[in-house]
Amino acid sequence: MRILFASLAATTLAGVCALAPAGADDHADDMGAGTEDGFVTLFDGTSLDGWTSSLDNPAAFSVEDGVLVVKGDRAHLFYSGEVADHDFTDFELRLKVRTTEGSNSGVYFHTVYQEDDWPEIGYEAQVNSTQSDPRKTGSLYSVADIYVSGEENEPALRVENGNSFVARDEAPSTDGEWFDYTIRVEGKTVTIKVDGETTVKWTEPEDWDREGRKLASGTFALQAHDPDSEVHYKDIRVKVLGEE
Repeated sequence: MRILFASLAATTLAGVCALAPAGADDHADDMGAGTEDGFVTLFDGTSLDGWTSSLDNPAAFSVEDGVLVVKGDRAHLFYSGEVADHDFTDFELRLKVRTTEGSNSGVYFHTVYQEDDWPEIGYEAQVNSTQSDPRKTGSLYSVADIYVSGEENEPALRVENGNSFVARDEAPSTDGEWFDYTIRVEGKTVTIKVDGETTVKWTEPEDWDREGRKLASGTFALQAHDPDSEVHYKDIRVKVLGEE
């Protein structure tokens, strides 16, 4: 995914963003573990009921053998169903994702339906194991990014916009293999996990001023990025927090 943001000073994120190194110990944090109590399914595995595509390329989204297949030119599939009236504030979203070689996608949250173009509202959890965009799976896109050391475009990424970055030897996800993706928003804190490992834990600063990128509330969206990208999703479920 690509989104262009206004340049920010590097100090903007100082002290409020923590990206976990590979192998971080998550045993003290039970997010993504335990039972599925309180989780509600958003994708029925047979149809796109409860989801609405943007108008630029609805054909990018299909269902095959219980899997939501995302492939083709840019488009976004927005959750428009009845759960929480598709307007989520604090939540934990869990889904299984599988990338194919050279593919790029993303999971938007706190967004709103948009007929075309890249979403102007919301944040994106990146999905990318090997595509040329240096931001890899587990990144909070262009805010708190995961990249692979030694990639050709690594130096440019590290200085862009004064964002926070963590280098890894390899991407957190592997093409052709299903991984568990967890996105949790609680208050002003976003936590992203890949297979139970925390890749990002970031708190939005009080003086955060990126237009459209504000934690408030909204729906989810899956991204079709380009004709060469095919990504698979299944077992999409959410738990609304604060309702216990």
